[in-house]
Amino acid sequence: MINKKVANITEALEGVSDGMTFMLGGFGLSGIPENAIAELVKRGISGLTCISNNAGVDDFGLGLLLQKRQIKKMISSYVGENEEFERQMLSGELEVELIPQGTLAERCRAAQAGIPAFYTPAGYGTEVAEEKETREFNGKMYVLEHAFKADFAFVKAWKGDEAGNLIFKGTARNFNPVMCGAAKITVAEVEEMVPLGQLDPNQIHIPGIFVQRIIQGTHYEKRIEQRTVRQRSSEN
Repeated sequence: MINKKVANITEALEGVSDGMTFMLGGFGLSGIPENAIAELVKRGISGLTCISNNAGVDDFGLGLLLQKRQIKKMISSYVGENEEFERQMLSGELEVELIPQGTLAERCRAAQAGIPAFYTPAGYGTEVAEEKETREFNGKMYVLEHAFKADFAFVKAWKGDEAGNLIFKGTARNFNPVMCGAAKITVAEVEEMVPLGQLDPNQIHIPGIFVQRIIQGTHYEKRIEQRTVRQRSSEN
């Protein structure tokens, strides 16, 4: 039996060092690898390039790494909820590459599939396409985008087994699955770890072949980025 389970988060992040490029899954604050981020903060490694749909909020998610000035460059789609990110970007402390959300996902998926580059119409005629190769297909212009190259991918799943097979839940499926296998080493943390054979094969989103290390996660906060509730009517 292939067993990819590691004992703790320290072992899961063996080999991380300054100056590396990391992929970090999640959508907003949903499905982010909270344990991996906490360990990166604890180790104090710096000069990082982080590929993530968003940059967390000021005191949670990737915002914790930004607070400690551990990130050199952010490659993201949506960063509007993080004031510290905005401050560092406008002051020139942080290098930022903003990418259309679909292109970000596809650059991850291309890396996962071993495809070096692809053409997309997204961003043509805008700053996104500056200094990039463009080409016409069937009368429409496309931009050449390259697959990401990352040292580690840190993802978070709802449930997994010891062989690295993963099941995601809800919006956590938006970026976590395409980051699995898209880096040299993929580390998955899960809310629930089960023995091999207990997952329904028809429910598995990512097979273990895309995962090198898996760990049982702990102490998940699962914050809500913006809580919106219906106001009570006056008669109630």
